[in-house]
Amino acid sequence: MPHGHPTVVAILAFPETTASVVYGMYDLFASAGRDWGFVVSGEAGPELMRPVVVAARAGAFEAANRVTIAPQAGLDAVAPVDIVCVPELAVPPGDDLGDRFAAEIQWIRARYRSGALVASACSGAVLLAEAGLLDGQDATTHWAYCSVLQRHYPKVRVHPERALVLSGEEQRLIMAGGGTSWQDLALYLIGRFAGVETAMQVARFNLIDWHRTGQQPFARLARTRQVEDAVIARCQSWIAEHFREPAPVAAMVRLSGVAERSFKRRFRSATGMSPLEYVHTLRLEAAKELLERDDRAAETVAFEVGYEDAAFFRRLFRRHVHLTPSQYRKRFGGMRKAVSGEW
Repeated sequence: MPHGHPTVVAILAFPETTASVVYGMYDLFASAGRDWGFVVSGEAGPELMRPVVVAARAGAFEAANRVTIAPQAGLDAVAPVDIVCVPELAVPPGDDLGDRFAAEIQWIRARYRSGALVASACSGAVLLAEAGLLDGQDATTHWAYCSVLQRHYPKVRVHPERALVLSGEEQRLIMAGGGTSWQDLALYLIGRFAGVETAMQVARFNLIDWHRTGQQPFARLARTRQVEDAVIARCQSWIAEHFREPAPVAAMVRLSGVAERSFKRRFRSATGMSPLEYVHTLRLEAAKELLERDDRAAETVAFEVGYEDAAFFRRLFRRHVHLTPSQYRKRFGGMRKAVSGEW
């Protein structure tokens, strides 16, 4: 408690988010100091962090997952806060936000300028970028939004592989990646403001495991719809079925009917990747699925997705996924069996 009082955490809510993230963060912050004492001594411990759900609109509203969120305060009514948490933004990657979040963005910007720490979970980093807070800064977001964030906000240094990024003046900008990495975000903030031991108590009490390997092992190719460039869209459709073939980039160039240099430029502009990066991504996604499904050797998997050199495949897989093929199989193969009822 840096000021001798509980750390006030304003969790921003809006209809384009899910209640699970809003109230999940709320529960973890409220747990800090309180719950460990309850299970150890039978008495609740001190309140170390005080979460409050805030919103630009008055009254309860339905969130994106059809659960009702009831804000506790409006943006203008909330007392001075130490931390602002922005949850996920449940809009398709690349959608034009227009002025939909103008009030929230202005409030986020003002709270940051007043000295508050601003944190985002998942795709909520888009609102930080819209507020101009990420210009010239390191950032991360949900893997499906990383290429969009980089393309729409070119001044931002996006790190798709990282589950948590600290940035900005005095590291007052904190971003978590996709999915349940909001738990990492909450634990980090608890550790920073209430102490590491308190954060560990919250993690043990709630059985939370830190996402040590980042979010790349969980990533899948975000297939952005192509409407502006029909030539690239046709090549995307073709490569989705033929990525295993030899020299796939040259084949796409022939299919496009345009010069190779122009094709590569247009492909990167449309997808955020070079054609070769796109092919590698498709192949690695196919490899992940094969590794999850059975015990075939890595050499066999490499050949089946289009690589003749198994050693190159292993190096590429580790560089992009941050796990070896065998480590990936061990971690996610068992998960697939468990959820499919094979155990």
